[in-house]
Amino acid sequence: MHVFVTGGSGQTGPTVVTELVAAGHTVTGLARSDSAAARLESLGATPHRGSLEDLDSLRRGAEAADGVLHMAYGGDFADPDGLIRRDCAAIEALGQALAGSGRPLVSTSGTLVARAGRVSTEQDPPDSDSVAAFRIAGEQACLDFAARGVRAAVVRLAPTVHGPGDHGFIPALIAAARRVGVSAYLGDGTNRWPAVHRADAAVLFRLALEKAPAGSVLHGVGESAVTIRSVAERIGQVLGLPAVSLTLAQAADHLGSPFLARFFSLDVPVASEHTRALLGWTPEHATLLADLEDGDYFTPEASIRAEEVWAPHNR
Repeated sequence: MHVFVTGGSGQTGPTVVTELVAAGHTVTGLARSDSAAARLESLGATPHRGSLEDLDSLRRGAEAADGVLHMAYGGDFADPDGLIRRDCAAIEALGQALAGSGRPLVSTSGTLVARAGRVSTEQDPPDSDSVAAFRIAGEQACLDFAARGVRAAVVRLAPTVHGPGDHGFIPALIAAARRVGVSAYLGDGTNRWPAVHRADAAVLFRLALEKAPAGSVLHGVGESAVTIRSVAERIGQVLGLPAVSLTLAQAADHLGSPFLARFFSLDVPVASEHTRALLGWTPEHATLLADLEDGDYFTPEASIRAEEVWAPHNR
């Protein structure tokens, strides 16, 4: 299969591209810069110059492909309406190029669209009051193409996609622990997050492209419910620091960001049994806590990455 990929040079994208190439697929990746193009070439993909705002470029990439994987997302998170418009316009352009062909369009969302406080499944509708509600419109824009002759599917990734080079939420906790001298969780720390290893997520994306039925919602979740306290305690063990409970206000000061404090207060466990049974997907790589013990999370480079990524969210 010739796959057109957006977001192939991001954090999760390179592992996905590598997985696709290793499985015998040909990959063309959207590249908005010389560095992104070079990264894609190093992975065995062909760069396609353009951006999410260049809808003609997206259509050309999709028209020439046997399937499309849309992972790119970004912009100003202070402008959620702008994020929604940009993502929906990109999905519409990609889907239009595939309409009536039966070819796959796999788009990316996050499990944080689920209702908090209970274990959510793939069959549960997204919550319009969720912290990630801005992703719902993109999900629906993709799934709508199932009625237009496209094998459309959505992969919701866990908020923690861990593995080498991670610069997401967990490195922000580690950076704050180093900076303040304690490893923190909120309240009793029993709130739960799903997690998935990046290599397992890459296999799921490949399987979704190869055989997900039209209209599928898939959960990229290797672990359904990792408590934030267990994460904080593991970070404290590695750094030789105490793990302490904070209030939401204290966590905002500790992390330097009310945005991050709110995220780490969420209880959002998510199941993936349907996804596993539907596609034969079996996550087999390290768990999050094992990765925190044996991975690269505590290198100086990891701390630098985290500070650079999260600096715009800090007060």
